[in-house]
Parts: sequence; C-alpha cells; structure tokens
Amino acid sequence: MLPLLRYTLRRLLSAIPTLFLVVALAFILVHQAPGSPFSDERVLPEAVEDNLRARYHLDESLPEQFVRYVGGLLRGDFGPSYSYPDRSVGDLIAIGLPVSLKLGALALIVSVVLGIAAGIVAALQHNKPLDRLVTGFAMTGISVPVFVVAPVLVLLFAVHLDWLPTSWSGSSGLSRLVLPVIALALPEIASIARLTRANLIDVLGSDFVRTAKAQGLGTAAIVRHHALKPALLPVLSYMGPTIAAVLTGSVVVEEVFGIPGLGQFFVRGALNRDYTLVLGVVVLYAVLIVGLNLIVDLLYSLIDPRIRYR
Repeated sequence: MLPLLRYTLRRLLSAIPTLFLVVALAFILVHQAPGSPFSDERVLPEAVEDNLRARYHLDESLPEQFVRYVGGLLRGDFGPSYSYPDRSVGDLIAIGLPVSLKLGALALIVSVVLGIAAGIVAALQHNKPLDRLVTGFAMTGISVPVFVVAPVLVLLFAVHLDWLPTSWSGSSGLSRLVLPVIALALPEIASIARLTRANLIDVLGSDFVRTAKAQGLGTAAIVRHHALKPALLPVLSYMGPTIAAVLTGSVVVEEVFGIPGLGQFFVRGALNRDYTLVLGVVVLYAVLIVGLNLIVDLLYSLIDPRIRYR
C-alpha cells in the first residue's frame, strides 16, 4: 500500500508543472485572439468599453492578469464570464458538466462493450471474412472525424428517415441521446476493436496459451481465463486518452445537436472571446486528462498482479 501511495503522490506532484504550463499557454493563446469580449455587433462608446475593461481587470498588463487568474484558480475561482454577466464560469461549468458527463459516459460504455466484443470476434476469426469486415470498419472509423460523422447521422436518420430527433431541444427521453452517443462512440469503437484484435491475436500465439490448449481447454475458456486480461492491458492504457477524447470530442457533437453541455459553452466562449470561459473549460479538461491517466495507471495492478509500484 505504501509504494502505491508514494507513486500516486509522485504522479500528482509531477502533474503540477504540466497543469501550470497548460494554463500559461492557454492564457497566452486566448488573449492573442483579435477583438475583445465587449466588441459585439454594436460598437460601444470608448468610455463605456474602458470602464468594462477596468471592471474585469483587462486594463492591466498580461503578466498581472495571469497572476490574478492563477490566484483565483488556486482558490477554486474560475472568474466571471464576459458573455454571461449574471453567471460566473464556475456556474456555467456546473450547468454544462453533468450534461457532458452523461453523454460521455454513455458513449464510453458503448465504445468499450462493442469495441472489445468486435475485437475478440475479429481475433478469433483471424484472416477470415468477419475479421476483414471488423478491420475495415475499424480503419474507416478511425479515419473519419467526428465533425463528419455527426452531420451524416443527422442527415440520414433524422432528416431522410425521420427516425430520431435532429436536436436536443424539442425532444425528450433517450431518443435525443441516440445520435450524439453514436457519433461520439463510433471512432472509439473502431480504435478499441483494432487494439483488442491485434493484442489478442498476439496473446493467443503465446506459449502459455498453447499449453492451455494442449491440456484440453476450449477456446472460450482460454480467452476468458488466460488470454483476455493480458490482451486488454494496452486497451486500458488507451482508455485515459479515450475518455478525454470522448469529452473533448463532444465539443463538435454538442454544437451539431444543440446540446447544452461544456462543449457548447466552449464554442460560444471562443466565438465571443470570453477568455475566462474558454480557459475554465481548458483547465477542467486538462485536470480530467491528468486524473484519468493516473487512475488508468493505478488500475494496471488489478488486471496484471505482476505489476508493482515503487
């Protein structure tokens, strides 16, 4: 238990400079965007805009703004939103995060279940038509980006076939989740299926599997009790970035389907030059990526007892 605790603390300490660098780069980049949060369709009088900039400390130098922002982050304050004056960035995250997590969790479950199942089937049917079918689907799913998949799904299943709603608003229940979840899950199903297939084929050719076959064990028992766990280790490594990809991929999906999640707030914040809103979402995603990768590393020992932490 003590080595595991030491490893966890070491990883958490090493994440601090990474997160600081992410915050610094994001802060510099968003402030390089042309225009200002207050330059809308209507032009404000110069005195009014100066007062607004002073109200939000945008009249200070960039280093002073950065120090002020980091100080707020350390207190758990993401700052005020320029686009939504009656709400803080923390309030907007509290509104959008549950929606994004629900969408991402459903897409992740679908991705893992279908991806692993497809990979197992393809590995057991190696070089047969079913294996080629799964491999072709995997390559297509990896190659086609989410911003192409989502509109195509809307066009096919919502517009032409009229089976499912086109957007989040005006519909209720699970039907409005089907297309967004599929759009998010398809690329990850393809990647997980490809990883599972490749690693399971490699494990099935190992000496200990041949020994199990010589002892009379059936294919199902060999896969379930001997081959699947070591084959899933690379898949587990992929899960940390995958969860983050599902959440960040929802930026496009939420905008296409009009879902009021973090992705939509991020896009609107970028369009409106709402610096603090964009930074808040970026910081939250960075923390999620670091935390999820740590959790994945800690789960290795549950799948493979030979792994020890120092």
